[in-house]
Parts: sequence; C-alpha cells; structure tokens
Amino acid sequence: MRKLKHRLNPEPNHLFITCDGLEISFGRMNRLASAGCGMIRRSTSLHPGDKVGILMSNGMPFVATLLALMRMRLVAVLLNSRLTASELRWQLKNTDCRLLICDATTSAQADALGFDRLELRERNFNESSSEFDDYGSMVFADDFAIVHTSGTSGRPKATILTFGNIYSSALASRGKLGRLASDRWLCVLPLYHLGGLSIILRSLIYGTAVDLMPAAPFDAEAVNRQLSDHPITLVSLVPTMLQRLLDAKTRPWNPSLRLILLGGEAPSPELLERCIAEKLPIATSYGLTETASQAATAMPDLVFRKPGTVGKPLEGTQVRIVDEGGVDAAPKVPGEALVSSGAVMRGYYKDPAATAEALQDGWLHTGDIGYLDEDGDLFILQRREDLIVSGGENIYPAEVEAALRKHPAVAEAVVLGLADANWGQAVAAVVELRAGHSASADDIVAFSRRRLAGYKIPRRIAFLPALPRTASGKVQRREARKVFPDAHQRDA
Repeated sequence: MRKLKHRLNPEPNHLFITCDGLEISFGRMNRLASAGCGMIRRSTSLHPGDKVGILMSNGMPFVATLLALMRMRLVAVLLNSRLTASELRWQLKNTDCRLLICDATTSAQADALGFDRLELRERNFNESSSEFDDYGSMVFADDFAIVHTSGTSGRPKATILTFGNIYSSALASRGKLGRLASDRWLCVLPLYHLGGLSIILRSLIYGTAVDLMPAAPFDAEAVNRQLSDHPITLVSLVPTMLQRLLDAKTRPWNPSLRLILLGGEAPSPELLERCIAEKLPIATSYGLTETASQAATAMPDLVFRKPGTVGKPLEGTQVRIVDEGGVDAAPKVPGEALVSSGAVMRGYYKDPAATAEALQDGWLHTGDIGYLDEDGDLFILQRREDLIVSGGENIYPAEVEAALRKHPAVAEAVVLGLADANWGQAVAAVVELRAGHSASADDIVAFSRRRLAGYKIPRRIAFLPALPRTASGKVQRREARKVFPDAHQRDA
C-alpha cells in the first residue's frame, strides 16, 4: 500500500513558511499542526474520512489546519470566502461536512451558516502537541480534499482529490519546473484554489520554502516589494495580476526570480510582448481542479518562440485532442482536450452521472477546446465553452443565469464575458423580461447581489425583447454579444 508519509521527510530546521512577519520551520509547523489536531479532536467526534470545511484566509492557521486534517485522515473541503452564505451553506451540505473551521477574519461569516464551527487563531496553535506528532499514514488512495468547481448545469461540482493525485501532480510539476534547494515560492493566490494550495503541498513534498501573502485584496505594491526585497525564485500569478504588477513596478525584481508561472487564462498578446521586452521568465500553464493543477506547461523559451502555447503535457501526463466522434484530431485541428494522468481526480462527490460523463476509459473529458501542433505543443482556445475568467476567478454563466431567472420579471438571460483591461473579463448579461413585467439594470444587480458572490454579479446589463436562438431553441451567445458593440470577442 503506497503512502505519502514515507515521501514527506523535510529537514526540520529548514524554512517552510514566511507569513505575517513570522518565519516557520518544517519542525515548528509540524508542532503547530499537531496542536491543531488536539483542538480539532476535542471540539467534536470525528472519524477518518469525515469531511471538514475550511473557511479561512491565507495565513499560518490555514496551513496548520490543513496539515492537521491530513494527519487525522479527515477530508478538507476548501471553501471560497468570497461566496455568499447561501452558496457556502449549499457546499457544506453537499459534501456532508461534520465541522466548519474558520479564523478571526471569517468568524462572523461562519456564524451565519448554521453549522458546527471551530474558530482557530494563531494563539490557539501554541498549545502542547498532541499524539498526532507525525505526518500520519496518508494512503495514496485515500481522499485528501474536496474542491468545488462550477459546472455547466449551474451547480458547482465537488471534485475529489486523493493523496495520490496531489503527489503525482507535485512530481510532474517538479519535472517541468525543476527544484532548487534555495527555492522560495511566493504565494499570493488564495489557498482555497488549487493554484494556491498546490504551492503549499509541493513545497511540503519538495522540502522548500513558501512566502505566503494575503490573497484579497491583491496589493500590487506589496507584492512588488516582496519580489524586489526578498530572494523569491518562483511566483504563481494569473495574467491580470502580472499586468497590475508591471504597471505598478518602480524597482527591479530580485535577480533570484527564475520563473513566473501563469495560469487561469491565456495572457494577452500585449502582455506577452511586454514580458518579452522585459525578458521576464514567464511559463504559461494549463490545468484544472480535476487535474490537481498543472497538466501542461510551456517554459519561457517556448512561450517567446511560440506565443499562445501552453507547451507539452507534464511527465506522466497524456493529452489527446478528439473530434465529436472521439477520434484523435490531426495537428492544428481543434477538438476537445482529454487528459490522463495520476493527478486526475477520483470523481465528483455524490454525482455519479457527472463523474461518468467526465471520466471515460481512463481519460478526463475536460470540455475545453484546443489543438496540438506538429511538435505536440498544446494550444487551448477556450477555457470551456462559456467560461468567464475575471481576476483569476472562474465564473460559469449557467450559475449566474440560474440566479437571474429567479427574478420575477426575468424570463430568460444569457451571461457573457466581456474583455476588461483590469480584470481580464467582466461579467455581462442580456436579459429577456416576462411579458407585462419591467425591471431596470439596477434592479437586476441588487437582486443578484443577494444571491451571488460579488465577482459573479453582472457589471453590464442589456435588455432584448427576445434572446437570439437557433432553430433548436438554443441561445446564440455570439449573437447576444452584439448587444454590446464595444465588446471585444476573445473567443477563438
């Protein structure tokens, strides 16, 4: 039986985390996590395999709590603190959470959810170690975490990731990005997203350090200072973050920076040109929650030589492009991207139909459209057909449309992503009102605000007597987009 424990052997005195002015070694983090185990055990009766929600901000308590759940063989349900109470409540119920763990920044938010909750602050972790003073027997086949990712049906899907998925992803990433003993990975992404979480987990497995910063609001000046004043070697960003950093940059970054890993969406041609001009070591990446982060990555030389590519699949990962009949497409012919690797999820929690649709014959059907060129380098044309990526957050139109249709005056709505200089894309909606009803754009926004996280609320709203449809009744999104004449289409 393969176990992760035997592969976690970091040097206790080596630096693991810096955050909030603290420097925490691997040995110190081990003791903090052990104390966390004792507090969790005393709060309620839990058994291996039980689900525990984490609603916390980036910081030491989040990391120590995550490691405590790992060694207690409890499954972490990572919760986006930007969601509304109703969204969070549904995710907790959907995953059968037995306990919700929060911190000082999310305490009031947790109180409103009506779940058994435990608040953990930094001072709580100063208690004595428990009997869980070890990394524990983390079996590769055991579930590690559940991360919700929106689906085209409008309801989020609960992606189950195992310890084996996490370990496979970490090894594959190291094979592509390399690993130096001096590595310090700057994490400014939220830990409830795989982009942030994977930094912590990889560094734990590699025995290297993480500089952990607050994720929200994104502070370009503070991040620039960190990149200039500290020996950061790697940083993970979404393109809009990199754009804001470059716009606010006043001093050179530390020459120790060897790689900027870009994910979430493709960088614009203008941003690529700027990176080339400034000789920034950017690596473009493609991955999903279902693949435990990276599936393919292009290193800087390839990014500059072949703009738009996300490179070849990571070691141990296979990517196919297939047509609607499931036949492999020829080079440069677009089709659906399929992924196979040890990092691919176990499935969706309590959703066998969606699992069966996504996982077929050892392949994950991503729903993303792309192609492979003659060299085997991958190009992704669309992040799923209708996905909106705004400020690094994934927004599925079906979820927003479902919320809008609950308005008594709304008969139908189509939600689109419009190009936005600050956020990459902004959410817009075209609304068809019910006969005899009226509503203003302000009414729709106010209604949305009570049901959706702030970043999902439409920023622009237009009204049509009837939405454009195909003969089969399907809404024509490209036609609806024409309501916004100044919008730049970013689809392929």
